[in-house]
Amino acid sequence: MPSNLLALLPEIILTIFGVLVMLAEAMLPPKRSRKPLGWLAIFGAMFAGIAANVQLQHIHAVGVFTGFYGTVQVDTFSIFFHWLIAGIVIVVLLASLDYFEGPVTHAGEYYALALFGATGMMLMTCSVELLMVFIGLEISSISTYILAGFRKGQATASESSLKYFLLGSFATAFFLYGIALCFGATGSTHISTIAARIGTTSAPLLGILAVAMVLIGLGFKVSLAPFHVWTPDVYQGAPSPVVALMSTAPKAAAFAVLLRFLFNGTPALRPHWILLIEILAVLSMTIGNLGALLQQNVKRLLAYSSIAHAGYLLVAFTSFHEDAVSGALFYSVAYAAMNIGALLVLTQISGYEEQATTIDDFTGLALKRPGMSALLGFFLLSLIGIPFTGGFFGKFYAFSAAVHGGHVWLAIVGLANSGVACFYYLRLLAALYSRPLTDSRDYILSPRLTFPVAAALAFAGLATLILGVAPGRVLNMVQHATPGIIAAPAEQPAASSFPATPPATNR
Repeated sequence: MPSNLLALLPEIILTIFGVLVMLAEAMLPPKRSRKPLGWLAIFGAMFAGIAANVQLQHIHAVGVFTGFYGTVQVDTFSIFFHWLIAGIVIVVLLASLDYFEGPVTHAGEYYALALFGATGMMLMTCSVELLMVFIGLEISSISTYILAGFRKGQATASESSLKYFLLGSFATAFFLYGIALCFGATGSTHISTIAARIGTTSAPLLGILAVAMVLIGLGFKVSLAPFHVWTPDVYQGAPSPVVALMSTAPKAAAFAVLLRFLFNGTPALRPHWILLIEILAVLSMTIGNLGALLQQNVKRLLAYSSIAHAGYLLVAFTSFHEDAVSGALFYSVAYAAMNIGALLVLTQISGYEEQATTIDDFTGLALKRPGMSALLGFFLLSLIGIPFTGGFFGKFYAFSAAVHGGHVWLAIVGLANSGVACFYYLRLLAALYSRPLTDSRDYILSPRLTFPVAAALAFAGLATLILGVAPGRVLNMVQHATPGIIAAPAEQPAASSFPATPPATNR
């Protein structure tokens, strides 16, 4: 197989299945069930994950390889995120099969947009050319802009989509400006060339400003404070499965780009960007947790929670050792599992109309849905960081990375913020097991738990549990994904290849 085709094989598969879903959608009668389209999209995501495994076997055979004139690099780092994104899409689509079954006649668009969005996210993680990263970012963003307003006819959905689009476009301008400044400082937008030239550039201030602009652009995508203002409103107005998708997969892709850009592209400027990382981490943890304390709406509470967790993950960036990248990768997996699980429980309880929105609506839920209440409670405990959950080890490795990097104070700030987070998570958990003042609502008894939803919840729950009691296998994966991302190559590459160990091959 040609290296160009193999380099983008998962993305090509996702695109083909997305087009097939759209074509099939147009041929189905309006009242026909769209579940077959959902299964088609799920198989597409599964085949994309298998394609990533084919890429891994090729790496074992010939080493890291590139495609399309060195703009795309396939290594263990990108494959790790390909698997993560594919897994997130599969779980979310499984939980969405019944969610869009009754009230929505255009559910096929949702499945296609989810695949197209995943295509952009995967492209971001394997691109080593900033312009290619931008293309992947836009493909992902356009899909999520539409998905955010998928509940047509509802004012909150329109507000969600419009606000996400306007602020996202604003953030994109910062990212593009950062790319332009990188070119001005180094004469290139290729990450390896930037790494070779950024330390000796005649315009060091231009390089520092470029890093700041890129951080701002990506900071919006991962909901870092103070670029978080869109998050609560978008999460509140978007459908719960869409929130589960956009709060995990795009963040993982954006953090992958940030890791590659900072650790592989601009290590010479670390004394400068490390200060920005510290400020953003403290602001995100503090504003996210304090904002969540004031929320009664559960989705807005989880939105502020996601801001805080982005800050926790960013804490790992303060170490320049391998445990920095390993800690960030492990936290990405743990956060994806527990956050998707919590949001899918909300999806199952509230339904498409989302009748249960505030903490008071969940009061006494354990009396009618003990299984769902226990599962939601487990995910909330993981979000806190209680031992024997994935959230505990995620925070442990992130804070350990900061300590090893000499940023003990930042780890202390993170632990203090974790203590603050206990108040609002436990407030929701206490509501689940409190006796309601009035009769329980009918929605607590429905909808019925179907096999796809049960499989999605089981996968999220088991992943969160395994990451908390036996994290060794995932740690081994992230450690294998780490080496190529720590430091920039010693030599400047040719225009059509990206040097790595093992040697790269390109056609």
